[in-house]
Amino acid sequence: MKSPKFLLPAAAAGVLALTLSACGGGGGTTGGGGGGDAEQGLDGRGPITYVQGKDNSNVVRPLVEKWNAAHPNEKVTFKEQTDQADQQHDDLVQNYQAKNANYDVASVDVVWTAEFAAKGWLQPLKDKMAVDTAGMLAPTVEAGSYKGTLYAAPVSSDGGILYYRKDLVPTAPTTWAEMMEMCSIAKANNIGCYSGQYKQYEGLTVNASEAINSFGGSVLDKDGKPSLNTPEAKEGLENLVKAFADGNIPKEAITYQEEESRRAFQDGNLLFHRNWPYVYNLATTEGSSKVKDVLGMTALPGKDGPGASSLGGHSAAISVYSKNKATAHDFVKFLVEEEQQKFFATQGSLAPVLGDLYEDKELVAKLPYLPVLKTSIENAVPRPVTPFYPAVTQAIQENSYAALKGEKSVEQALSDMQKSIETAGAGS
Repeated sequence: MKSPKFLLPAAAAGVLALTLSACGGGGGTTGGGGGGDAEQGLDGRGPITYVQGKDNSNVVRPLVEKWNAAHPNEKVTFKEQTDQADQQHDDLVQNYQAKNANYDVASVDVVWTAEFAAKGWLQPLKDKMAVDTAGMLAPTVEAGSYKGTLYAAPVSSDGGILYYRKDLVPTAPTTWAEMMEMCSIAKANNIGCYSGQYKQYEGLTVNASEAINSFGGSVLDKDGKPSLNTPEAKEGLENLVKAFADGNIPKEAITYQEEESRRAFQDGNLLFHRNWPYVYNLATTEGSSKVKDVLGMTALPGKDGPGASSLGGHSAAISVYSKNKATAHDFVKFLVEEEQQKFFATQGSLAPVLGDLYEDKELVAKLPYLPVLKTSIENAVPRPVTPFYPAVTQAIQENSYAALKGEKSVEQALSDMQKSIETAGAGS
């Protein structure tokens, strides 16, 4: 679960202020409906399979063993996917299309929920299948819902964090301009200044969206229409382009995903680093880490203060094709219980979905970044609720990447991005 590619939509997802009209598509039940496959297997009990991305942090296996010890007649088999978000997504699509009854419960990136729900693949979590969300952070519940109905129970959330070297930067920057001014410190120490994730993949959607949103821009206006041709959006994306051009973002960062950028920071080659909370666990425990004793964490920098993170995280969804939905339902509730949520946090640095845990003194003592993370999540820009997300993120990735490479001007990239997003939502 800790694998960053798994976190992305990502985390990882991860992911602009897009709230395109969430219209149905692809067949099946839509918009909180029921009937058909959703009415079958509700009382079924027996063995089930849980599908999730690569368990690099070893958080899934211990919990599955714990569940199986207590439920010998309803054992869970862990089906481990790769650590690549795109491959996880495609694997789920293929098995849902094939109506595979053995994909009982799956970990769903927050940006996939609307797509899968609109196609009728996910069991609505209502009535006898309801999950109590009262203690959960509101953005996590929103991310697991589609057209007012919960389809995926929040299991882990995520927000971007700025990691930095406390030995070189005693006081963390609060704005982008302050951070760029501090790049002189990096140059004096012969290391790179700043990096996020800039390879053409989902992580670039996250980083581009944060740049745009943190400077007052947005992908959509209040009426849900694309609004990328604005001074604010231009200033946000231009910050990244300029940083690449002047070397404040190292040129090799154009190839970085989460792990490449994490290693660069942990190896002592970066002053500032934008990534997800999972980095804390590795940066402070891996023997090779050169930053374990000097690791600082703060909110992402914006124009006049903290910036806007993209909301990341994963939820647990029950397949409408499962034959043992009663067992699947109990397992989903098990994953969001406080005991398991604490384990996710301490074992894998995963952000809890239960709000009270961010105030838990024992947990905060172990994970001192929790207050920063809660602020990040509460101020995060929600992921798009649209069945057309794959086309939307592709438009953002392709055009942002072209701008960073100098193949398009910022204005052209944003204009092309807007046109592509309009086309993606044309069927709404």
